[in-house]
Amino acid sequence: FPELHAAVPGLPLASSRILPGIVLLRDFAVYCPTDGELRALLVTEPLRPALTASGVEFVVDSEGQYQASLRWITERTEALMKHLQSNNVKLLLSRAKQEEVVIYYAKLYGVSLVECLSSEEMALISEITGVSPYTPFSGNRDREITETAVVTFCQPLLLVSKRCVHIGFTSVCAFQPHCLILCGPVDGVNEQHASALQEAFTMLQQLFKTVDR
Repeated sequence: FPELHAAVPGLPLASSRILPGIVLLRDFAVYCPTDGELRALLVTEPLRPALTASGVEFVVDSEGQYQASLRWITERTEALMKHLQSNNVKLLLSRAKQEEVVIYYAKLYGVSLVECLSSEEMALISEITGVSPYTPFSGNRDREITETAVVTFCQPLLLVSKRCVHIGFTSVCAFQPHCLILCGPVDGVNEQHASALQEAFTMLQQLFKTVDR
């Protein structure tokens, strides 16, 4: 329930509504408008490649080596974005905050990016779509990307003064997600309404629970 409702203070209760899909309470880091269905990828780690494995010390002896290292990182990042583009990936949903070089190449290659998703949001999207997070720098970098989710729409959503992300997914299960936009004059009233609704949904779950006879 916390991932499937958004509380909006400063509006009358009558402004509340139900939207298809899910609403992420954060803005796009990169937004590239596109029409029709698109492919989305879930990632949990920074897409800027590391120079060494975790726990391994990397020593740079000169300015030339340092600049060469930066060029290598930039080239690998661009190659990854080209690979995503060639696999029709138009949206990245990231658990991690991405670095500026990733944001630059995402803009360049027309890939929208949403950062800093919670583990609960990632788990919900995985449940809806049936896909697991993609690991970018393991195995064959040129292989076809199969861990993509089908997105029916992806657009900004303005809730009073807060910019959010509104996404519709093609669900692989019976669960068809919808998000409740719960409006009220102040936060306290919204919290009371949200709590009452959650309790009502819990009661309905218990009421319609299958009983073994």
